[in-house]
Amino acid sequence: MKHPIPDPKIAATFEGFPAETKPGLLALRDLILDTAAQTPGVGRIEETLKWGQPAYLTPETKSGSTIRLAPTKSGGFALYTHCQTTILSDFQAIFPTDFSYEGNRAVHFTPDQDLPLDQLSGLIASALTYHLKKP
Repeated sequence: MKHPIPDPKIAATFEGFPAETKPGLLALRDLILDTAAQTPGVGRIEETLKWGQPAYLTPETKSGSTIRLAPTKSGGFALYTHCQTTILSDFQAIFPTDFSYEGNRAVHFTPDQDLPLDQLSGLIASALTYHLKKP
């Protein structure tokens, strides 16, 4: 984990995740924070809890759509985007068979898979700048 978790409630949430999914979820968290810092127009990221899940927002610029992280019922973990956006459908159009999708709301991962960070950083940047692209 590159970025410390300053909020004790969020830290406790990550600590409560299943041991097999925690490394992947923390890697996605680091990727979200790194991508936000490198993406023009995003501004400060707020890390909070929504529905008991770590969530990432752009409160100052309002440039992005919320990203959430959570374990899944199937034993893996997922990166969630707002289901009423085109974030995941746009990503799936570029990578139709590279990932396991849950409709228009999530990308699922298994604990044993390597995360394709380059591809996922594109998805995260798209989510964090979603409102900049809309008229």
